[in-house]
Amino acid sequence: SVAGVLVCLLEYPRSKRKKGSTMERCGQKYMTAVVKVFGPLTRNYYIRAVLHAALAVPAGFLLSTILGTVCLAIASGIYLLAAVRGEEWRPIEQKPRERPHMGDTIKQPPSNPPPRPPADARKKQPAEMGG
Repeated sequence: SVAGVLVCLLEYPRSKRKKGSTMERCGQKYMTAVVKVFGPLTRNYYIRAVLHAALAVPAGFLLSTILGTVCLAIASGIYLLAAVRGEEWRPIEQKPRERPHMGDTIKQPPSNPPPRPPADARKKQPAEMGG
């Protein structure tokens, strides 16, 4: 049961993607702080692969825990593959939201005084004047 808690603590916080955006899980920022404290021990996927494989060995001796053993072995293989490809766990940091500048949001003011005709009628007016 201690191994399950350790795996849950390690697996709950999502890693930041290289491209695109990553949605943070509910309450992840607290777990991220815990994972960041351990530094390279938790960021390196080689270490995670070895840890998952080591946790799978004792669980493999009982028939009742064989499903957990298979899951840990698969997770170990996935982490090993990710580590070979050069991936590692990176925390998701919140970027401060930029407020839109008021000058950027205001578009060109209307040239005609109100009431204005519909847009398609405005396009026809210059053609009629020329003819």
